[in-house]
Amino acid sequence: MEKVTQLVARLMMGQIFLIAGLQKIGGYEGTQGYMESAGVPGMLLPLVILVEAGGGLALVIGWQTKLTAMALALFTLAAAVLFHNNFADQMQTILFMKNIAIAGGLMLLAVYGAGAYSVDSRRLRT
Repeated sequence: MEKVTQLVARLMMGQIFLIAGLQKIGGYEGTQGYMESAGVPGMLLPLVILVEAGGGLALVIGWQTKLTAMALALFTLAAAVLFHNNFADQMQTILFMKNIAIAGGLMLLAVYGAGAYSVDSRRLRT
């Protein structure tokens, strides 16, 4: 059961970022405007898409999981601070706490790795 649980948990974490990154491609101008309204240069959007979509895909397949999970944890904490810092707004507070929780889950992945059903596991056996 442990191996399956690790796989499902990794898939759940990875899909958040993969889908978010891909959605930013379709809503490029709107996302760029939102970033700029928070004081983040819109020219960083391609990097954001790469981090989210690429990192999400890496988690889904379990490739370089420890490194990817730590990078995404830092990215998620930065997003919480930059975009969800209005604690007078209950929704922004909830989104801030959601990001903190996701970062915590990613930190567990960074410590424990991808699990048996992953590219990382296959690489270790060869």
